[in-house]
Amino acid sequence: MNINNQNLATLPCQQGQLLEITITDLTDSGDGVGRYGQKVIFVPDTVPGDRLLTRLTVVKPKYAYGKLHQLLETSKYRIKPYCIVADKCGGCQWQHISYEYQLQAKQNQVIQALKRIGGLTLSVVDPTLASPAAFGYRNKATYPLSISTTGQVKAGYYQKGSHKVINLNQCPIQDQRLNPLLKEVKQDITRQGWKIYDEQKHTGIVRHLSLRIGNNTGEILLTLVVNGEEEKTKELLPGIEVQAQKWLEDYSRLVGVCVNYNSKATNTIFGQQTVCIAGRLYLQEEFSGLNFQLTPDTFFQVNTKTAEKLIEVVIQELALNGSEIIIDAYCGIGTFTLPLAKYLQQIGVDDNYSMEIAGEELLQMGARKGLVVGIEVQPVSIKQAQFNAEINHLTNVSFSAGKVEDLLPQLEVKPDVVLLDPPRKGCDRSVLETLLEILPERIVYISCKPATLARDLKFLCSTGKYELSKVQPADFFPQTAHVECAAFLARKKSK
Repeated sequence: MNINNQNLATLPCQQGQLLEITITDLTDSGDGVGRYGQKVIFVPDTVPGDRLLTRLTVVKPKYAYGKLHQLLETSKYRIKPYCIVADKCGGCQWQHISYEYQLQAKQNQVIQALKRIGGLTLSVVDPTLASPAAFGYRNKATYPLSISTTGQVKAGYYQKGSHKVINLNQCPIQDQRLNPLLKEVKQDITRQGWKIYDEQKHTGIVRHLSLRIGNNTGEILLTLVVNGEEEKTKELLPGIEVQAQKWLEDYSRLVGVCVNYNSKATNTIFGQQTVCIAGRLYLQEEFSGLNFQLTPDTFFQVNTKTAEKLIEVVIQELALNGSEIIIDAYCGIGTFTLPLAKYLQQIGVDDNYSMEIAGEELLQMGARKGLVVGIEVQPVSIKQAQFNAEINHLTNVSFSAGKVEDLLPQLEVKPDVVLLDPPRKGCDRSVLETLLEILPERIVYISCKPATLARDLKFLCSTGKYELSKVQPADFFPQTAHVECAAFLARKKSK
């Protein structure tokens, strides 16, 4: 091990070889990064400051992967994991890292992406907005199922780098009010004798157990994802109606038992159809001062409290005067749309408003009073967004179902603000090109992947029409390497 550093660059590395390295950084997937000469070494389960022996598992010309063999010197940021299966379960990557350093690492992850990919010079990327709870924050957990060697149903996350289910009776990152259901529902499924899905053979019935809770209301939905069709429910899950009713009786917070049907050989968890077996198909949640109805399969941020904090930052940064025209692209069920609409003047009875008004007439009213237009590709999410607007008596919102790249150029209003919240792949290039044509005064870009955020910001800012004023990272996913952030752009003034 005691080799002169100047000779390291010329030394060959081989699979299985033991190397001594010091970890200096973290990747955006959560692995530790060290160097051996000119070769970059990636080692999971390590922390900057760790000095260790790593055994190489994959060797490439410029980089290699290794696994932790022995800790020689422990980083000051390393802590004991809270969960006993943290080293095996793929649900978390960072339980061995102090939470304070997790926040620093996520801020740095955003900074590095914006510099390396975006080529952006930033005055400031704000410190990461901390989650009010570092554990117990997830309001939804969907577990794949499998069978143990003794015939018991297992539910949990996949082992790192595999599709082997690590059995869990509780999970420290999910809302702790869900733990009793996780343990006992598995036992009930075993007693019922329902066949568990085998993803290799595409046989069996029950694929996933999904639990969703309203963080602020405590209402819970339980959903079984099955391999089959609705008309065969009683054949697929004999006794489901009696069992569903018993679950409602046993768990006071449970408001609905549902079945989702997914017969495709795919990694996608939910199918297109969900039915309620007992109780109701939705839970009620209070979010950002509004009432929402959430169904088992529609998207909603998993960390309720941090999402509320980020919305507060967005509203504070925008400093709305109440008469703005706002477009919320990729709006989902209105998670951002409705809190923004609350800060605008409402279209009242004197305007002859009704929920059926749409199109040009509503846009004309909105131009006088302020309006938020939501665009979302999933029609079922649009229906939920419309309903959520109605139950909150928000009259200055309009929703359209379709692709953002198709609908954004067709809107007959000039927006003051455009909010983007695309999936991980980022925005379609045509969306960014449309923004450069309609030129809203401000753009807010919400992103769950710094790399695609940096790519899209580079395109917008390189034209000279926009400048980046602030980036706010937010920790929606403590104990993991994932980071959410909001980037604020302002239109450059003509000289």
